[in-house]
Amino acid sequence: MKDNIHPAYNEINVSCSCGNSFTTKSTMKKALHVEVCAACHPFYTGKQKIIDTAGRVEKFNQKYGAMRKSV
Repeated sequence: MKDNIHPAYNEINVSCSCGNSFTTKSTMKKALHVEVCAACHPFYTGKQKIIDTAGRVEKFNQKYGAMRKSV
């Protein structure tokens, strides 16, 4: 490995919109703010929200719902 070509690897604070904060290491020098973290992301929490815009979810279920039941 060459000397003096790699950025400094600092410890930074990451804060989320849900209020959760944790410490990690990064090449960034300032604190990081994220909108979604593992504490509030639907994939990790198991609380998925389906946003229905103009009845698209219902329309999909009407069209393909029979296929799912027959399997």
